[in-house]
Amino acid sequence: MAGPSKGNPHGLKQIGLDQIWDDLKAGIEHVYERQSMARTRYMELYTHVYNYCTSVHQASGSRASTKSKKGQSVGGAQFVGLELYKRLREFLKNYLVNLLKDGEGLMDEGVLQFYTKQWEEYQFSSKVLDGICAYLNRHWVRREIDEGRKGIYDIYSLALVTWREHLFKVLNKQVTNAVLKLIERERHGETINTRLVSGVINCYVALGLNEEDPTAKGPTLSVYKENFETPFLDDTERFYTRESTEFLRQNPVTEYMKKAESRLQEETKRVQVYLHESTQDVLARVCEKVLIEKHLEIFHSEFQNLLDSDKNDDLGRMYQLVSRITDGLGELKGLLETHIHNQGLAAIERCGDSALNEPKVYVQTILDVHKKYNALVMTAFNNDAGFVAALDKACGKFINNNAVTKMANSSSKSPELLAKYCDLLLKKSSKNPEEAELEDTLNQVMIVFKYIEDKDVFQKFYSKMLAKRLVHHMSASDDAEASMISKLKQACGFEYTSKLQRMFQDIGVSKDLNENFKRHLQVSGEPLDIDFSIQVLSSGSWPFTQSCTFSLPIELERSYQRFTTFYSSQHSGRKLSWIYNMSKGELVTNCFKSRYTLQASTFQMAVLLQYNTSDSFTVQQLHESTQIKMDILTQVLAILLKSKLLVTDQDSEETELQPTTTISLFHGYKNKKLRVQINIPMKTEVKQEQETTHKHIEEDRKLLIQAAIVRIMKMRKVLKHQQLLAEVLSQLSSRFKPRVPVIKKCIDILIEKEYLERVEGQKDTYSYLA
Repeated sequence: MAGPSKGNPHGLKQIGLDQIWDDLKAGIEHVYERQSMARTRYMELYTHVYNYCTSVHQASGSRASTKSKKGQSVGGAQFVGLELYKRLREFLKNYLVNLLKDGEGLMDEGVLQFYTKQWEEYQFSSKVLDGICAYLNRHWVRREIDEGRKGIYDIYSLALVTWREHLFKVLNKQVTNAVLKLIERERHGETINTRLVSGVINCYVALGLNEEDPTAKGPTLSVYKENFETPFLDDTERFYTRESTEFLRQNPVTEYMKKAESRLQEETKRVQVYLHESTQDVLARVCEKVLIEKHLEIFHSEFQNLLDSDKNDDLGRMYQLVSRITDGLGELKGLLETHIHNQGLAAIERCGDSALNEPKVYVQTILDVHKKYNALVMTAFNNDAGFVAALDKACGKFINNNAVTKMANSSSKSPELLAKYCDLLLKKSSKNPEEAELEDTLNQVMIVFKYIEDKDVFQKFYSKMLAKRLVHHMSASDDAEASMISKLKQACGFEYTSKLQRMFQDIGVSKDLNENFKRHLQVSGEPLDIDFSIQVLSSGSWPFTQSCTFSLPIELERSYQRFTTFYSSQHSGRKLSWIYNMSKGELVTNCFKSRYTLQASTFQMAVLLQYNTSDSFTVQQLHESTQIKMDILTQVLAILLKSKLLVTDQDSEETELQPTTTISLFHGYKNKKLRVQINIPMKTEVKQEQETTHKHIEEDRKLLIQAAIVRIMKMRKVLKHQQLLAEVLSQLSSRFKPRVPVIKKCIDILIEKEYLERVEGQKDTYSYLA
């Protein structure tokens, strides 16, 4: 070869393609035969390409230019670069055409073995060739691509395009069919060589070159999607349509769900093991459509059976399957709601009359139903918001309207019984649970409370019972009382519990007041001859009615006077109203063989103290001396007669007491206990209290409705009747469910009071009067 000349000062050789091609081709054949190659030989081949490209590039100034297709002037470097590129393309084509002869007749696994082995070897060799041609790629190929020349690729991509043209196009149907058969065999439980599948998939993915932008990173998946994924998904749909129909014909739905679940897991794993990740979602959709969506009706009818037989695992499995389908759960939520509602109604009905008279039975029955289905929703239905809502709706329905409320002919029976259950829990008794257990039970009570519509009824009864517990010192635990009020406050706000909290404060203030009174007596040197304590309650916070007329026994008169004088000196302008029907005391007897301490109401004390002066009185005489109303006095006497402290001259206890009936002290009275509780609530008192409570509730409701109407009208100024009703219902629904006739009545009252007026000329429209 010629050495450096004057015209070539850098000593670059001028080399024609024919000078290097034979040796270069021999080296490339060596590469594609997958023989090992020494590094020096690799560098020789690389240098051939480098020397050829650079030599021609330097000489291009003296060579003739040619025109590209676009009419741009193209130097000789490009021209000769194209020649080398064409020869490489021709080489790859010939190599693959020869290779194809070995593979054309093959089918099934044979064609896969051939295709995947040849592809892996070809891909490896083409990467080596790409390295040898690195200089051609960097300069000539890159410039051609930059100038927008179509059909030019870097050498590795050229190798892929050539494979696509001469091997893939001819064999892809055979190869894809063989892969699909292999996957079907795996679905039937056979073990297959998954590497054959993943080899084909990798090839199909690699062949998806971006024709529009050859420099774009990564494949487009076009070859994979069109030639494998589409037929694979069609195949999958056919396979599972056939299998699911057949399986359901021969097996119960519960078994089918297990099968569907495992099939869905298999398909997810299939993608992970040998398919492209982009297939994951479309494959899942196809499987879900065929395995679940097409059989939804069968699932719906089976759902009820599973609920009836408490098959929680199967219910969970059904939920997991159906939740994959868009809007698939709607029907199941409806079925669950109806089922829980029916179960609740049936459970309460099974209790019969005992639920009406025993608050514990009633509340516990409700809680058992809630606990069971709450656990189901939490576990089987994954605490899904829609199923939680179905549980809540069902509980709301059966708690507010059931056999017990029908027997009582009142929707307010549930809150009343719940308040009575709270009273049982919080009142001192031998059955009181431990503190932690009590707290847990109160939390359970709040579950039922949440569903109660008439929360105002609960509040009225609860405050009545709390008042009695506080006044009679009957609370099992102050902490538990405070905890319950805090729970109610959290659920309904400060206003709901403000009176309850003020009751607590009054009891605390009364303790201090008693101590001050005792100190005052000691200082004045006038101690009382009886142990006397008092509770002063602010009238607006306590649900007590004024006491009836009554003549205080002389023995208590001094204490009464002393305290009244003391209190007036402390708080001028305040008036004390004595509630004798809530007062009580202890009497020590000296008239029987044993000395007893009787725990009695103030009315009972007044009657018994009369017997200090005589052993017998007529009913009329007792009425005159005590001033207790006759109907209440007869009840007080009935309890004392029943306790055998007094006896009547009548033959039978059942006979109604007459004013002339003589009542005598029974000197033969005996009792095993030395402390005897005779302070039993009177029947009419209990009944009357219930009636007045309900009456107060109705009155309070009317005031609340009127206040709501005024608030709304003040803001809106003018409103149609229907809109006003809707807003009133919405504002008050957290406390109670107002009845429409009552709202109408309240509107009329407010029109009468001139808070609003009917708009002239407009039907059913009201306007606010400022």
